[in-house]
Amino acid sequence: MDHHLDQAGPRRSHWLDLPARRSSVGIARHRLTEQLNAWSLPEPTVDDAVLLVSELATNAVVHTAGTRMLCGVALSPDGRLRIEVHDDHDAPCAAPGSPDPDDESGRGLLIVRALADAWGVQPSPTTGGKVVWATLGTAADDH
Repeated sequence: MDHHLDQAGPRRSHWLDLPARRSSVGIARHRLTEQLNAWSLPEPTVDDAVLLVSELATNAVVHTAGTRMLCGVALSPDGRLRIEVHDDHDAPCAAPGSPDPDDESGRGLLIVRALADAWGVQPSPTTGGKVVWATLGTAADDH
């Protein structure tokens, strides 16, 4: 099953093409917050989505040698929110493992696993790197 944002029927979507550096993570958080508020999503969903994009974008900046990242969010007609962060680093696409409890970093994907209804990693048809995606429900009682 292809999880690309531009497929699966009519939906609202928003994309950011940013340089792969730490300062871009804050830009992605800010713009995503604005977009989700414009879509009138519940505050808990916005908070979870912003945390997810922050973790996914940080992962793309810190753990790949890419030069750019593409951050996208889409709201499907059935009320599912999908977040994607694409990098342009041409490396094997493997799901990251669990961090050691004593590690000072690497916990971002544990946060993703805890917040997201589903998530995954696959090759990016857009950038030639990989895409890490996560989905959330948007109903106020989902979280």
